[in-house]
Amino acid sequence: MTKVLLISANTLRMPYPVYPLGLDYVVGSLDSRYQTRIVDLNTVADLDDLGAIIREFSPDFVGVSIRNVDNSDTINSRAFLSDYQNLVRQIRKNSPARLILGGSGYTVFPVEFLQALDADYGIAGEGERLSLLLEALEKNESVQSIPGIVTKDTVTVTYEPWDSAIQRRFDSASSHTGFYLSYGGMLNLQTKRGCPFRCSYCTYPHIEGSRMRFFPAREVALKARELQDAGAKYIFITDSAFNASYDHSRQVAEAFIEAHVSIPWGGFFAPTIPPADYYKLLADAGLSHVEFGTESLSDTMLANLQKPFAARDVFAAHKQALKADLYIAHYFLLGGPGENDQTLQDTLNGVDTLEKSVFVFFCGIRIYPHTALYEVALKEGQISPSQSLLQPVFYRSPHISGKEIMQAVENHANGRFNWIIGSGENKATRALPKLYDRGFTGPLWEHLIQ
Repeated sequence: MTKVLLISANTLRMPYPVYPLGLDYVVGSLDSRYQTRIVDLNTVADLDDLGAIIREFSPDFVGVSIRNVDNSDTINSRAFLSDYQNLVRQIRKNSPARLILGGSGYTVFPVEFLQALDADYGIAGEGERLSLLLEALEKNESVQSIPGIVTKDTVTVTYEPWDSAIQRRFDSASSHTGFYLSYGGMLNLQTKRGCPFRCSYCTYPHIEGSRMRFFPAREVALKARELQDAGAKYIFITDSAFNASYDHSRQVAEAFIEAHVSIPWGGFFAPTIPPADYYKLLADAGLSHVEFGTESLSDTMLANLQKPFAARDVFAAHKQALKADLYIAHYFLLGGPGENDQTLQDTLNGVDTLEKSVFVFFCGIRIYPHTALYEVALKEGQISPSQSLLQPVFYRSPHISGKEIMQAVENHANGRFNWIIGSGENKATRALPKLYDRGFTGPLWEHLIQ
């Protein structure tokens, strides 16, 4: 039997650790000919411990899932390439298995990561294509015709959404499941793939495609019950925007009610104008936390960022979510094309009118390839066509500096606990792990609301 070891390389725990959902789908794509095992680096003491696991399992193939390229934070910027290089050295030291890279972060830089980590193969896009890659390799067939497969000879990558069966195989008895259940109690769920929005900075449409592919609402609810029955205390929905389709998200909520999902859940939402009583229905189905990707409260900036809403829509969505008695957070991306003193002030003044919420500010926008922001930065001469962006590069508004933006936000926040500046590595969110150690569950940012 062919052995496949899948490694989740993400070890970020701020503000909370993220369950490696993608690997469940990868395992679900492999049939009974393969013996699979998932190792989450959050559950491994150190790389020597990982080496022992590799030697004991003796895999034929090792897949490494790269979720994060860096922490996308201008304040405490940190790239993870060197961590991944150390990981690969440990794999190579303990196994002759062929090494395959994948994951959302990998998909943004497939050729660069393959070269930097000297891997054998990569999968750009959805990981279900591992099944096709393994079958071709075992038959000594060419892999060149498989969309998304990257080799050492690849120059141009073909991206195509996965159009075959999608099946998640969740193991409630695995060590990594036990870790997330004991540390915050959060497990993840996906209701669809693909994002129809065209936000100028975002890689989601490139990674998953722009066409939404919906999972049947009843199947989503049954999976939620499975997570609940396994001991989950909270479910986070990982869709780029849960409400990108109001019809489908309502169907999911109704299916949750029918399936008797009783634990709280949350996810990312676009602050577009919702149908009447939309958030009330979701609250009745267990929704407790709404995380809005608001980005700005300046209509000029929202247009420049190609957001599918205006500032007035944000206030309408916030009002309805507040009426449904939900915990609310707004995320802001400041410093994009056209940002200036006035647009920044419009955002800060608008934030003051949003009641009972947490506000997270990123003062600078990471430039990724395959985005409209990349093209803007290229046109403005902030980056060059041959420049590698594997190390963090942030867009710089010609009208206001990142330092000025950060200072303005800090001055306006005036020490308010619910204003978080940066990726969450501050006084407020550093307290969250202490709450997890005391048995608290869920995302916990609601404790910061003022």
